[in-house]
Amino acid sequence: MPGRVGTFPHARGGQSRYDNGSPPLKLHDPPPDPLTTAPASWNLSDMPRRFTCLFLVTVSAVAVSFADDPAVPPPPKVPVKLDLPPKNFTQALPGGAKFEMVYVPGGEFLMGSPANEVGRGDNEGLPVKVKVRPYWLAKTECTWDEFDEWWKNEKLLKADEVPPPQVRADAISRPTNPYVDELYDHGRDGFPAICMTHHAAMMYCHWLRSKTGKPFRLPTEAEWEFAARAGSNGPYGCPEAEIGDYGWSKKNSPDDDHEKGTTHKVGKKKANAFGLHDMHGNVWEWCVDHYDAKGTGRLKADVLNENVFLKPTDKKWGHVVKGGSWADEPDRLRSAARRGSDKSWMKHDPQLPQSIWWLTKMDIVGFRVALPVDEYPDLIDLKPQVEKKPD
Repeated sequence: MPGRVGTFPHARGGQSRYDNGSPPLKLHDPPPDPLTTAPASWNLSDMPRRFTCLFLVTVSAVAVSFADDPAVPPPPKVPVKLDLPPKNFTQALPGGAKFEMVYVPGGEFLMGSPANEVGRGDNEGLPVKVKVRPYWLAKTECTWDEFDEWWKNEKLLKADEVPPPQVRADAISRPTNPYVDELYDHGRDGFPAICMTHHAAMMYCHWLRSKTGKPFRLPTEAEWEFAARAGSNGPYGCPEAEIGDYGWSKKNSPDDDHEKGTTHKVGKKKANAFGLHDMHGNVWEWCVDHYDAKGTGRLKADVLNENVFLKPTDKKWGHVVKGGSWADEPDRLRSAARRGSDKSWMKHDPQLPQSIWWLTKMDIVGFRVALPVDEYPDLIDLKPQVEKKPD
């Protein structure tokens, strides 16, 4: 479908990027500083010392100016273990948006799918015992009003406005504009945010940590599947015959304005036994993990597997999405169903280098956030690491 072409921001003009409003740096007035002020006739043997000192002063001034820039604050410090009561709570954001976090007690379950499960894929793996720690999971998928508080925050520089020599990969910046309209004819108010990359979802969590002081991140694939199953060993976290009451798929997502289907406002279908909505369908949801095509095949079949996740790195591709979408057949909404991102997800983006923020035309992908009670050691203070460079 046609969409408006997005604009591409340029660096702001006017005040220097390093000018923080302070008076200009002045060297000492008379008597002149012998290290930085040249006498009437230069002493050539002393020039290296003078230039070295002047260079260090200049670099220090630039570094201080940049370090004070609110667009790239130091990494926030968050607790490793949360001291919160084990119950649901509502998280408010600075701009007025809010979302509910559902407490998930953790426990043991069978991850993967049996060989005779209808619709299963080889990338799921056979059932193995997995244990997850207690955590909170967002009651619904992240909506545009939540996502916009970060993406449209004018106090943060857009990613391509941060000076390259000083920017850190984990600096809290915000996405550039998408190549085309981000809605793709889907709704905005109360609808899931869509088309963001794994990196963008990770960066949103990074921003959320800085605003709340809580260690928000994407759920691990094991946490996500445990939550989707909600105590069930069947294909879904609900009776199979009732999947249409719990999730949006190709069968029930079309409406009068979208004959081929569309996303729907979050929380309109029944919640599962944990109180979570839209775990099946609406949009595929990012997990924190890198993707392994073997699924549970990489785990041990005869023991209880713990600390189950594949920590993300600086690789742009190969991350897990779970849950199926509005455009999928119901069997893709199963708890064990999974996909791995790859470069083909960006085939409609003509930019060089391609965006690290938006998946052009992948209007089937979104996410929800997780909050561990006691974080896994390898995921403590997890930060995005992807950098914009040629694919």
